[in-house]
Amino acid sequence: MKKELIEKTYKLAKDQYAELGIDTDQVLSVLSEITISLHCWQTDDVGGFEKEGAELGGGGIQATGNYPGKAKSIGQMRDDLDKAMSLIPGKKRLNLHAIYGEFGGEFIDRDKIELKHFQGWIDWAKERDTGLDFNCTCFSHPLADDGFTLSSKNEKIRTFWVEHVKRCRAIGAEMGKQLGTPTVHNLWIPDGSKDIPVDRYGIRKLLKKSLDEIFSVKYPKKYLRDSVESKLFGIGSEAMVVGSHDFYMGYTLTNDLMITLDNGHFHPTESVGDKISSLLLFYDEILLHMTRGVRWDSDHVTTLNDEIILIAQEIVRAKALGRVNIGLDYFDASLNRVGAYALGTRAVQQAFLFALLEPHASLVTMEEEGKTFQRLAILELMKSKPFGAVWDYYCLKNNVPAGGDYIAEIEKYEKDVLLKR
Repeated sequence: MKKELIEKTYKLAKDQYAELGIDTDQVLSVLSEITISLHCWQTDDVGGFEKEGAELGGGGIQATGNYPGKAKSIGQMRDDLDKAMSLIPGKKRLNLHAIYGEFGGEFIDRDKIELKHFQGWIDWAKERDTGLDFNCTCFSHPLADDGFTLSSKNEKIRTFWVEHVKRCRAIGAEMGKQLGTPTVHNLWIPDGSKDIPVDRYGIRKLLKKSLDEIFSVKYPKKYLRDSVESKLFGIGSEAMVVGSHDFYMGYTLTNDLMITLDNGHFHPTESVGDKISSLLLFYDEILLHMTRGVRWDSDHVTTLNDEIILIAQEIVRAKALGRVNIGLDYFDASLNRVGAYALGTRAVQQAFLFALLEPHASLVTMEEEGKTFQRLAILELMKSKPFGAVWDYYCLKNNVPAGGDYIAEIEKYEKDVLLKR
């Protein structure tokens, strides 16, 4: 898009929003401070680099599709991340899984990983003046094949995974210390039962015991923030997931941890946006994993849909931008993976821009005065306001392609880089 056209349409949009009491320049200033944590596993379909040609296996995780250009090395992965980040405005950071360490061709089991295996990522982040988040990897491993890790009744298995998570937290704390920005460590386990169990209490008691041991080691919050992630069901855990929302909500509130809301991990009729205002009354911080579930937790690329917009609106309306850590979590191998990064991240940023452009104070006043028709009418009016012109101007100010111009950039990168792998 031409610079002159973007600036002209932005001036018109600015005037329209000003009539509603919205200062678009101020809105863009706030938007520029929102950080999105990009998930590393979109580059290679959650394969990781523990060994050459690693593929997913077990744990209720499945990437579908075989689009050409998958990253086959950490070097290729970093190239793809750099390209994606160059097409995304605003602040970004990277969210790593433990299987993405630099192991030098040697097999290092997960209860033996060390900081040295991730120092390269810390240096990479330093060069880009960004932060890192981290995740233990409790799936795609022989000791996760029976569907139980931290809640396993086999003490050997349980001890293995406890040690893995403890090491991940130590690595995450060092990441935060070296980079000067807290690393969020998220814990998700695939534990559950395909058919109806009879000892739910005993199994969950074992999970609590494992978590108590893991979190008995304390780290300064300026280096590490801990979060745990629930799920409704998964492949192989249709009847019972050990780490349910109820379990983790109780555990996190009792132990001063964050809870993770992945909007693909709830029943399709549940609204994650509706949960946010409740949880923020009891938590200092929460973590979001933004995705797009289609009928189930299928981890489709995020788009600017009603669910994502409501999540953004509820955070903005609660004035909680500083209390919500925003991450992405999808892995789609059926389309260009770098394009998926750019499209999905930009969609989440657009949702927050849409929310910030809302005349919140006026809408609250209408609500309190019982003017429910007027409130609904204004909400509908906002849908037809020139939001896209403000977005294009934001992209222009951040020196990234505006409108659909990033599509051509992705196509060129695919031709010049991805298809040659």
